[in-house]
Amino acid sequence: MVCGVVALAAIGVVIGQGRGGGQFPGGANPDGSLRPTAPVRNLFTQDAYTEYEILSPGSESFRIKFLPENSRAGATEIVNGTRGGSEGTGIEVYDPRTGNPIKFTYEVGATPDEHAIHAPLPFPVPEGGIGRVLIYKTYKDARTYMMNGDDIVWVRSLSGYRLGVVLPKGFAFLSSNVAAQVSTTAAGQLRLAFANPSGQSNPVTIHARTTAASFPPAPYTDMFFDDMKTLYDLGAPETGAFTVQQTYSDYRKGDHARLDSLSYLAIKDLKVIDLDTAKALTPMRHDDHTMVMLDVPIVNDRQSAHLRLTGSISDGSYTVANGDLVFTRTLRGLRNTVLLPEGWEVAAVSQSGTIGRTSTGPDGRAFVALINLNAENAYSVTVRARKP
Repeated sequence: MVCGVVALAAIGVVIGQGRGGGQFPGGANPDGSLRPTAPVRNLFTQDAYTEYEILSPGSESFRIKFLPENSRAGATEIVNGTRGGSEGTGIEVYDPRTGNPIKFTYEVGATPDEHAIHAPLPFPVPEGGIGRVLIYKTYKDARTYMMNGDDIVWVRSLSGYRLGVVLPKGFAFLSSNVAAQVSTTAAGQLRLAFANPSGQSNPVTIHARTTAASFPPAPYTDMFFDDMKTLYDLGAPETGAFTVQQTYSDYRKGDHARLDSLSYLAIKDLKVIDLDTAKALTPMRHDDHTMVMLDVPIVNDRQSAHLRLTGSISDGSYTVANGDLVFTRTLRGLRNTVLLPEGWEVAAVSQSGTIGRTSTGPDGRAFVALINLNAENAYSVTVRARKP
């Protein structure tokens, strides 16, 4: 195949560097017209998840749950700056692997608006691994959270990718200007879940008021909290083979993790990595499923296993027809990226996705990053490509 597991890691290192940052600065000109941004180079959008729980009316406060990552080998901390004008309190930081609290520092900069949480990682990010922390913090910001009579109004420009907003208990939505999944928490609070595919500024305004209605927990799966992403790295078309790399977090309690993806990914030469430590885990069969044993059992809601599955597939979903490269497959999860062989150009995509090119090789490799914004976890995609 064109690109194996080692090469995938190399792609991950260089795709974020981009080209022409000075030539394509983004933003706006003085007259309000837009300036072009640099070409898309990232195989996937940013990985952090953010949830905002709006607190009691009149408090002007909201509680934030934030899950950032750092993939730079050797990194020892994650820095999370407080947005200007927001007063940060009630900070808690945890290690998602163990659930244990992490001692952090909250540093004040040169101006009152410059604050940052410095969260040390349990150990330096290993080569091939990913460092992560779980941060809770409360912001008080009268510009974001205000009252309109007895109604609450929450407005914020959200630049994160995967997002959630939770209303106070006893409140119902009057309006929300973003397309989102609506569900109810175990505590009976209404909750929005949505994705911001661009990762750029996304203004959100929510109006809500008190209600006598009670809301039982809704059974919907929150695909936007789920951090699973799958890369299909297509080899030479005549081989009909491709490499799969899937990364995700498993929150299910226990001393093992079931590899449920293998029910739809017939992976050969399967390898499983614990991304917190970059340690290889040994897949084993148990009853009717495959699993791996965890070094640290999951016993509370602050813990998760962060895993990466890699291997190869050759099952007829990747072919050549009349000179076209054709990749047709049922995909699952929020984020799936199809990476074309070098020299091939995207000709058609049957579902919504962004098109980009890596910065590896002389001309890079074209890719299609597909985003599933619906709650249905499986959808059929066809990608076609042509070679000059």
